[in-house]
Amino acid sequence: MLSRPSATRPLRPPVPREKETHFLFIAGQAGKENTVNHAIIEKSIPLMAILTLVVVAIGGLVEIVPLFYLKSTVTQVDGVRPYTPLELKGRDIYIREGCYNCHSQMIRPFRDEALRYGHYSLAAESMYDHPFQWSSKRTGPDLARVGGKYSSQWHQAHMRNPKDVAPESVMPRYPWLEENALDFADIADRMSALAKVGVPYSPEQIANAVADLKAQAVLQSDSKGLLQRYGQKLALDDFDGIPEKITELDALVAYLQMLGTLVDFSTPQPITQTR
Repeated sequence: MLSRPSATRPLRPPVPREKETHFLFIAGQAGKENTVNHAIIEKSIPLMAILTLVVVAIGGLVEIVPLFYLKSTVTQVDGVRPYTPLELKGRDIYIREGCYNCHSQMIRPFRDEALRYGHYSLAAESMYDHPFQWSSKRTGPDLARVGGKYSSQWHQAHMRNPKDVAPESVMPRYPWLEENALDFADIADRMSALAKVGVPYSPEQIANAVADLKAQAVLQSDSKGLLQRYGQKLALDDFDGIPEKITELDALVAYLQMLGTLVDFSTPQPITQTR
């Protein structure tokens, strides 16, 4: 008994037997070729590795080669300067104590970031960092704009016992910073080394490194030369609250008080192209 065609299924016109055979032959050949090619690549680890390397090399060349035609990938911004000798020693202590493990120094260009921390970070602000301290871990807050946000007295109390100024803080205490005298015998050598990798320290700045460090750390000292060499926008204070000696806390607080203060974001910045 012959079955009747369904009312919902459209009827296809009959295909001549010669054409139907031709289509099946082409589809079979194509499927067979693809299966064989993939099988060769997927079953051969050396071939897979070589082809992967070729693909990665092509992608790398597309991204890297254009950089060789740029004089600089960082746009200079007014106000950015090298660290003063005291700030440079403070940065060394910041790295030595592992502060970067919990604090980042990069504000992302998102609304919530800007509302909490301020203007997003510019590459120029870290152009003299070796190595840079952007980081990404935030057990503690981002420190990119912490300069001038608190007084030096607040930082002193924070280092002695963080819970005294932030009860919810999980930061450990760093009481030895105000007990250890700052060792700055090598400061001129540190600046000379940085000058060789592109930090624009002048011979005059290097020659006066020790005098400039003392001028910034001791509140009543003559800071005229220091301000001439590094600009008037400089934090001068008794950073550790101990006038009679220069401690590691002096250097660290001076460094923290500088972060994020070099660029004036309240007015449009004239941009100097580097090429």
